[in-house]
Amino acid sequence: MSDETLPTPSPAVRGNLVAVLISGLLLGLFGVIGATLVGVSHTGTAERIAANERAALLQQLQVLVPQTEIDNDMLSDTITLQAPEQLGAAQTRVYRGRKAGMPVAVVLSPVVTQGYSGPISLIVAIRADASLAGVRVLSHRETPGLGDKIEIERNDWITGFEGLSLVNPPQSQWKVKRDGGHFDQFTGATITPRAVVRGVERALEYFNQQRDALFAAPPAPEKRDG
Repeated sequence: MSDETLPTPSPAVRGNLVAVLISGLLLGLFGVIGATLVGVSHTGTAERIAANERAALLQQLQVLVPQTEIDNDMLSDTITLQAPEQLGAAQTRVYRGRKAGMPVAVVLSPVVTQGYSGPISLIVAIRADASLAGVRVLSHRETPGLGDKIEIERNDWITGFEGLSLVNPPQSQWKVKRDGGHFDQFTGATITPRAVVRGVERALEYFNQQRDALFAAPPAPEKRDG
């Protein structure tokens, strides 16, 4: 058999091969860079969202328990409870305020399941003396124009809890007026305020039963992404 020599590619062909190779390498490089940028962007976005949520939560807490009344970080001084019967959720986070190490207030986050259109999520701030520092609604699905008056932005009804306790008024009066109690209901909407009153009452009951344990339990480790 005679030796056969493969033809030498022409300069034009070699140039095309080099161009294809370079193009492939560049595409691969751009793909890696793009994936890296997407990952960095996603991480940055997630961190910004977490920071915004933390700032919004802190603002809500400070409305009910002003920073001037405490000297600790309530977002770090927290515990997680499992008290579904009293607080309506399988787990609920408790935020604690202190001054010079002494208990000032706790903020519970009960879920009221007896709303007209579904669950109502609350934050309930209770002072160490078992009186209410305040109550706010976090989320609900109540009827617009009727049940949504539980929102502070729509009505000041929710501020009526401030300073109250289970002895002021007496616990027998922890009902809406239609049921013979202390609290106003809304025109055309009784179920919603009735549910909120009951939810706040149960939060106070739980606090009275567990006060010492709520303040004594060590803080839960702070969760961090990554």
